[in-house]
Amino acid sequence: MGLTHTVNEQIFRHIHGSTLVYNTCWEDPRCDRQLLGLQPDSRVVMLTSAGCNALDYLLDDPAVIHCVDLNPRQNALLQLKTALFQGADHPTLFRFFGDGHAPDARAVFHDSLLEHLPDAFAAAYWQRRLDFFSGRGLRRSFYWHGSSGTVAWLIRQWLRTRPDVLRIAERLFAAQNLAEQTIWYEQLEPRFLNPFVQWALQQHFLQSMLGVPKSQQALAATYFEDGLAGYFQHCLRHVFLELPIHDNYFWKLYFFGRYTPDCCPNYLCAEHFDTIRRRTDRIHTHTASLSDFLRKNPGSYTHFILLDHQDWLAAHLRPALEEEWQLILQNAAPDARILLRSAAFELDFLPDFVRERVVFDRESAAKSHQQDRVGTYASTWIGQIATSPL
Repeated sequence: MGLTHTVNEQIFRHIHGSTLVYNTCWEDPRCDRQLLGLQPDSRVVMLTSAGCNALDYLLDDPAVIHCVDLNPRQNALLQLKTALFQGADHPTLFRFFGDGHAPDARAVFHDSLLEHLPDAFAAAYWQRRLDFFSGRGLRRSFYWHGSSGTVAWLIRQWLRTRPDVLRIAERLFAAQNLAEQTIWYEQLEPRFLNPFVQWALQQHFLQSMLGVPKSQQALAATYFEDGLAGYFQHCLRHVFLELPIHDNYFWKLYFFGRYTPDCCPNYLCAEHFDTIRRRTDRIHTHTASLSDFLRKNPGSYTHFILLDHQDWLAAHLRPALEEEWQLILQNAAPDARILLRSAAFELDFLPDFVRERVVFDRESAAKSHQQDRVGTYASTWIGQIATSPL
């Protein structure tokens, strides 16, 4: 048991320490912005992921956004996106991150983007990885690259060997209403979630490529009789049977490998390009843990966006979890808000001193969670720090 656990953690750490994991954000910023209530004086600290949501938050005009990630490749991705805003135009941005391929990527990079990449790691990384955007080879979209993109590409290749399943999936994504979605999804589910796919999705190596550590896999499996397979089915049924698919750019991206102008993140919409370009200098990237960032950059921050990383800390580094919360509370402005997601339905891992200082709005979070177009987390939480212990 101990050896297996060690090997699993080594696999996860190796993937996250040597690879671009997330090529797009897997949290719904429409829900986030409703919960966060960003204002012109907001000072945000968040985990970077792929940077899409940080750019989306700029539409609410916050004063500053600090993006923190242990993986420098995730910060490099955000920096490439901001460089496109600073040195290029909207059609060029959309070729790179809407279409997922830009045949002129190398020329654009050297002529227009490199000067806007002062970070040496980011500049060197993209010098080596511009082939992600070439549109050539087996993986012809940027979104088929990175570890999560590789998994999406493998699933897409498997679907191509099953033309009947592929046709049903295409009809599902083209559905005009929930009634049509239900018809096509009920036909798709038994064909797609067959025993082989259920087995494959439960393998630790594949889950690590998707950015899901063993601790989260275990949490997800706890609540369903058939384990992780039941959790996947629960998530997919919520997304495809309860929410309109027409604007679900998250799932459409990983099926088609590209966005379209009428179904894409806000940062890729032409009408938002100039606004975001004027505000990109408010984004600052930091390659560090959240605790290291707060130790080195003490301040009075109004919003903390923690994604789901505390699931892993709770399972493996309890002292680090407690230290992170202590630093958050020490560096929080009055009434600061904290947003996080979890593979657990309840946050039973929070330290007692957090429960004494943070008031969670369960009603608002639950309502938002039901409208989340991603649908892969068990729960969403929005908390507000009380000025004195409860």
